[in-house]
Amino acid sequence: MRRADIKRKTNETDITLSLSLDGTGMSDIQTGCGFFDHMLEQFTFHGMFDISARCAGDIAVDAHHTVEDVGIALGQAFREALGDKARIARYGSYVLPMDETLMLCAADICNRPHLNCDILIPSAKVGDFDTELVKEFFTAFTRALGLSLHFVKMAGTNSHHIMEAMFKSFGRAMNEACGIREIEGRIPSTKGIL
Repeated sequence: MRRADIKRKTNETDITLSLSLDGTGMSDIQTGCGFFDHMLEQFTFHGMFDISARCAGDIAVDAHHTVEDVGIALGQAFREALGDKARIARYGSYVLPMDETLMLCAADICNRPHLNCDILIPSAKVGDFDTELVKEFFTAFTRALGLSLHFVKMAGTNSHHIMEAMFKSFGRAMNEACGIREIEGRIPSTKGIL
Protein backbone atom coordinates (compact mmCIF):
# COMPACT_ATOMS: atom_id res chain seq x y z
CA MET A 1 0.00 0.00 0.00
CA ARG A 2 1.22 3.47 -0.91
CA ARG A 3 0.43 5.44 2.20
CA ALA A 4 1.71 8.16 4.50
CA ASP A 5 1.07 9.53 7.97
CA ILE A 6 1.84 13.19 8.60
CA LYS A 7 1.96 15.21 11.80
CA ARG A 8 2.38 18.97 11.53
CA LYS A 9 2.28 21.28 14.55
CA THR A 10 2.81 25.04 14.52
CA ASN A 11 1.69 27.87 16.79
CA GLU A 12 -1.36 28.19 14.53
CA THR A 13 -2.38 24.61 13.71
CA ASP A 14 -2.00 21.04 14.96
CA ILE A 15 -2.60 18.52 12.16
CA THR A 16 -2.67 14.72 12.04
CA LEU A 17 -3.28 13.28 8.59
CA SER A 18 -3.25 9.80 7.03
CA LEU A 19 -3.40 9.07 3.30
CA SER A 20 -3.73 5.90 1.27
CA LEU A 21 -3.35 6.40 -2.48
CA ASP A 22 -4.85 2.99 -3.22
CA GLY A 23 -8.08 3.50 -1.38
CA THR A 24 -11.82 3.38 -1.94
CA GLY A 25 -12.73 7.05 -1.50
CA MET A 26 -13.30 6.93 2.27
CA SER A 27 -12.82 10.12 4.27
CA ASP A 28 -12.81 11.05 7.94
CA ILE A 29 -12.03 14.76 7.94
CA GLN A 30 -12.47 17.33 10.71
CA THR A 31 -10.72 20.65 10.24
CA GLY A 32 -13.13 22.87 12.15
CA CYS A 33 -14.31 24.40 8.85
CA GLY A 34 -17.41 22.67 7.49
CA PHE A 35 -17.23 23.87 3.90
CA PHE A 36 -13.53 22.98 3.64
CA ASP A 37 -14.28 19.51 5.05
CA HIS A 38 -16.94 19.13 2.35
CA MET A 39 -14.43 20.05 -0.38
CA LEU A 40 -11.81 17.62 0.94
CA GLU A 41 -14.45 14.87 1.12
CA GLN A 42 -15.26 15.51 -2.57
CA PHE A 43 -11.56 15.33 -3.48
CA THR A 44 -11.16 12.09 -1.51
CA PHE A 45 -14.24 10.41 -2.95
CA HIS A 46 -13.59 11.32 -6.58
CA GLY A 47 -9.86 10.58 -6.30
CA MET A 48 -10.54 7.15 -4.76
CA PHE A 49 -8.06 7.96 -1.99
CA ASP A 50 -8.56 7.23 1.70
CA ILE A 51 -7.90 10.28 3.87
CA SER A 52 -8.22 10.84 7.59
CA ALA A 53 -7.45 14.36 8.82
CA ARG A 54 -7.76 16.25 12.08
CA CYS A 55 -6.83 19.89 12.43
CA ALA A 56 -7.03 22.05 15.53
CA GLY A 57 -6.44 25.53 14.17
CA ASP A 58 -6.89 29.16 15.10
CA ILE A 59 -10.26 29.39 13.36
CA ALA A 60 -11.37 31.99 15.91
CA VAL A 61 -9.13 34.30 13.83
CA ASP A 62 -10.20 32.86 10.46
CA ALA A 63 -9.69 29.67 8.46
CA HIS A 64 -6.60 30.83 6.55
CA HIS A 65 -3.95 28.99 8.57
CA THR A 66 -6.08 25.85 8.75
CA VAL A 67 -6.68 25.70 4.99
CA GLU A 68 -3.07 26.51 4.08
CA ASP A 69 -1.49 24.12 6.60
CA VAL A 70 -3.81 21.24 5.66
CA GLY A 71 -2.75 21.89 2.06
CA ILE A 72 0.90 21.62 3.10
CA ALA A 73 0.31 18.43 5.12
CA LEU A 74 -1.72 16.79 2.36
CA GLY A 75 0.89 17.67 -0.27
CA GLN A 76 3.61 16.21 1.98
CA ALA A 77 1.53 13.05 2.40
CA PHE A 78 1.22 12.61 -1.36
CA ARG A 79 4.95 13.20 -1.80
CA GLU A 80 5.79 10.57 0.83
CA ALA A 81 3.23 8.03 -0.40
CA LEU A 82 4.45 8.33 -4.01
CA GLY A 83 8.03 7.51 -3.01
CA ASP A 84 10.38 7.56 -6.01
CA LYS A 85 7.37 7.87 -8.34
CA ALA A 86 8.41 4.82 -10.35
CA ARG A 87 5.59 3.42 -12.50
CA ILE A 88 3.13 6.28 -11.92
CA ALA A 89 1.29 7.78 -14.87
CA ARG A 90 2.56 11.24 -13.79
CA TYR A 91 -0.04 13.18 -15.82
CA GLY A 92 -3.74 13.40 -15.17
CA SER A 93 -6.58 15.59 -16.40
CA TYR A 94 -10.32 15.77 -16.12
CA VAL A 95 -13.12 17.95 -17.44
CA LEU A 96 -15.95 17.97 -14.91
CA PRO A 97 -19.48 19.29 -15.44
CA MET A 98 -21.47 20.36 -12.40
CA ASP A 99 -24.78 21.96 -13.25
CA GLU A 100 -23.93 25.26 -15.01
CA THR A 101 -20.21 24.88 -14.23
CA LEU A 102 -17.61 23.20 -16.45
CA MET A 103 -14.12 22.85 -14.98
CA LEU A 104 -10.87 21.52 -16.41
CA CYS A 105 -8.11 20.33 -14.08
CA ALA A 106 -4.73 19.09 -15.36
CA ALA A 107 -1.91 17.82 -13.13
CA ASP A 108 1.73 16.86 -13.65
CA ILE A 109 3.63 15.27 -10.75
CA CYS A 110 6.95 16.65 -11.94
CA ASN A 111 8.71 18.08 -8.84
CA ARG A 112 8.38 21.59 -10.34
CA PRO A 113 5.60 23.37 -8.43
CA HIS A 114 3.38 25.66 -10.45
CA LEU A 115 -0.23 26.70 -10.04
CA ASN A 116 -2.44 28.24 -12.70
CA CYS A 117 -5.64 29.05 -10.82
CA ASP A 118 -7.03 32.34 -12.11
CA ILE A 119 -10.59 31.30 -11.38
CA LEU A 120 -13.13 34.03 -10.78
CA ILE A 121 -15.37 33.02 -7.87
CA PRO A 122 -18.28 35.51 -7.78
CA SER A 123 -18.91 35.48 -4.01
CA ALA A 124 -16.35 36.49 -1.39
CA LYS A 125 -17.87 33.94 0.99
CA VAL A 126 -19.87 30.74 0.88
CA GLY A 127 -21.36 30.41 4.33
CA ASP A 128 -18.53 31.50 6.59
CA PHE A 129 -15.81 30.26 4.20
CA ASP A 130 -13.64 32.87 2.45
CA THR A 131 -13.56 31.76 -1.17
CA GLU A 132 -10.06 33.21 -1.71
CA LEU A 133 -8.77 30.39 0.51
CA VAL A 134 -9.32 27.86 -2.28
CA LYS A 135 -6.28 29.26 -4.09
CA GLU A 136 -4.31 29.24 -0.82
CA PHE A 137 -5.01 25.52 -0.43
CA PHE A 138 -3.91 24.66 -3.95
CA THR A 139 -0.81 26.87 -3.67
CA ALA A 140 0.24 25.08 -0.48
CA PHE A 141 -0.48 21.63 -1.92
CA THR A 142 1.40 22.18 -5.18
CA ARG A 143 4.48 23.50 -3.37
CA ALA A 144 4.54 20.66 -0.84
CA LEU A 145 4.14 17.92 -3.46
CA GLY A 146 6.04 19.48 -6.35
CA LEU A 147 3.01 19.53 -8.64
CA SER A 148 2.23 21.51 -11.75
CA LEU A 149 -1.51 22.14 -11.53
CA HIS A 150 -3.82 24.00 -13.90
CA PHE A 151 -7.48 24.90 -13.59
CA VAL A 152 -9.55 26.39 -16.41
CA LYS A 153 -13.16 27.39 -15.80
CA MET A 154 -15.02 27.00 -19.08
CA ALA A 155 -18.40 27.93 -17.59
CA GLY A 156 -19.83 28.67 -14.17
CA THR A 157 -21.65 31.33 -12.18
CA ASN A 158 -22.45 29.67 -8.83
CA SER A 159 -19.60 30.02 -6.31
CA HIS A 160 -20.35 26.73 -4.54
CA HIS A 161 -20.50 24.82 -7.82
CA ILE A 162 -17.26 26.39 -9.08
CA MET A 163 -15.29 25.42 -5.98
CA GLU A 164 -16.82 21.96 -5.75
CA ALA A 165 -16.06 21.34 -9.43
CA MET A 166 -12.44 22.34 -8.75
CA PHE A 167 -12.04 19.81 -5.92
CA LYS A 168 -13.88 17.02 -7.75
CA SER A 169 -11.89 17.48 -10.97
CA PHE A 170 -8.70 17.72 -8.90
CA GLY A 171 -9.51 14.36 -7.33
CA ARG A 172 -10.12 12.75 -10.72
CA ALA A 173 -6.95 14.24 -12.24
CA MET A 174 -4.80 13.19 -9.26
CA ASN A 175 -6.25 9.67 -9.35
CA GLU A 176 -5.11 9.38 -12.95
CA ALA A 177 -1.68 10.95 -12.30
CA CYS A 178 -0.99 8.71 -9.29
CA GLY A 179 -2.18 5.60 -11.12
CA ILE A 180 0.24 2.72 -11.68
CA ARG A 181 1.45 1.98 -15.17
CA GLU A 182 2.69 -1.46 -16.17
CA ILE A 183 6.34 -0.64 -16.99
CA GLU A 184 8.15 -2.00 -13.93
CA GLY A 185 10.41 0.45 -12.13
CA ARG A 186 10.39 3.08 -14.87
CA ILE A 187 10.41 6.75 -13.84
CA PRO A 188 7.98 8.63 -16.13
CA SER A 189 10.56 11.13 -17.37
CA THR A 190 13.30 11.04 -20.02
CA LYS A 191 15.50 12.65 -17.33
CA GLY A 192 15.20 9.43 -15.29
CA ILE A 193 14.19 11.40 -12.19
CA LEU A 194 11.23 13.41 -10.94
